[in-house]
Amino acid sequence: MSEKVLLQNRRPDRPATLEEYRASGGYQALAKVLGEMQPHELTQAVLDSGLKGRGGAGFPTGRKWSFLRADAPHPRYIIPNTDEMEPGTFKDRILVGCDPHQIIEGTILAGYANQAQRAIIFIRPSYEPEAELFEREFSRARDEGLLGENILGSGFDFDIALHRSAGRYICGEASAQVRAIQGERPRPDKEGHMTDSGLWGRPTIVNNVETLACLPHILRNGPDWFKGLAVSKGGAGTKLFGVSGMVAKPDCYELPIGTPLREIIFEHAGGMKGGAFKACLPGGASTKLLAPKDLDVAMDFEALAAIGHRLGTGAIIVFDEGACLVSACLNLVTFFARESCGWCTPCREGLPYMRHLLLKIELGEADEGCIDRLGELAKAMDHSYCGFAPGAAAPVIGLLENFRDELLEHVAQGCCPFKGN
Repeated sequence: MSEKVLLQNRRPDRPATLEEYRASGGYQALAKVLGEMQPHELTQAVLDSGLKGRGGAGFPTGRKWSFLRADAPHPRYIIPNTDEMEPGTFKDRILVGCDPHQIIEGTILAGYANQAQRAIIFIRPSYEPEAELFEREFSRARDEGLLGENILGSGFDFDIALHRSAGRYICGEASAQVRAIQGERPRPDKEGHMTDSGLWGRPTIVNNVETLACLPHILRNGPDWFKGLAVSKGGAGTKLFGVSGMVAKPDCYELPIGTPLREIIFEHAGGMKGGAFKACLPGGASTKLLAPKDLDVAMDFEALAAIGHRLGTGAIIVFDEGACLVSACLNLVTFFARESCGWCTPCREGLPYMRHLLLKIELGEADEGCIDRLGELAKAMDHSYCGFAPGAAAPVIGLLENFRDELLEHVAQGCCPFKGN
């Protein structure tokens, strides 16, 4: 049985209280850091821990912080990113709902390391229960001197506010999220770096909430302990894997980074619910369809990259032998085409055309030329302004690389061969 870190206080019916979080060691790291450590020492500890961002990109957290110049102006902001809207992705909601003070403490620690004054948590409408939970626990933390002015008598002031969004997928992208908070059209903005000019033109750090939740444990137990949690060479920590689809026990599982995909699906998630394993999206809807030959891959950033895949958010969506992968990709591309911000031509025009081609293939109205055109279009998504379009095209590229026979079967039969399954 692997060690539970982030989900150690998970209960079936309610979130952990402040008292329960403290009983498990909560806020010990904050007291230690404010009493003993300089901000740059905290950043170095996070660098030494090997922590990588858990929101999808996998960028080293300490390195992101190190981009902030020592003489950067104030005020500075932290944005804990909890905006997850991608199909099959739900681990941040589980994390917030089971132990909110873990995220609050992690956010304060990130604020201290970067000498920020305020954090703004961006949250979507369907997460309203989590928004109300956060607001209630912010108030508890302020009453206990853990948040607000002069935290634990240290002289450090830091507070957290909540921003309720209108809810669009593109708002999960960091720069689009910043624009949304400012009341502007939420499109990605690649001009400059947010550590120089982010929210309202001020230095800003955006970290996923799972990333922030790791910080209290790293600071309390040390970087070497965190590295030792992983089971793969070069990995660090545990990871939340949200497993859904045709498995017997869909759920959010906390497991060591590097746990083999086969073990996650067939041991922890109870194996297949119906037919045999056919495919999965290993890291969310914006990753490539993975075939059975790669089931033994270690679920960490490097191992998946070595076989042409991404860990992404760790959302594993499983398909059995009765699933039509053309139909699955059609559903995903329909979602992405609807959610495109429309800023650049490849994404705005390309995704609807990709959907058109997939629909023709699914209905049995396509020829083999449509399949070739679909492949050309999917590769062209790399020329878009941000990572949205390449991510949207990723399942289709996996379909073309690993399941081309299924596309050809649709063409040859003039209909979906899985219809009625």
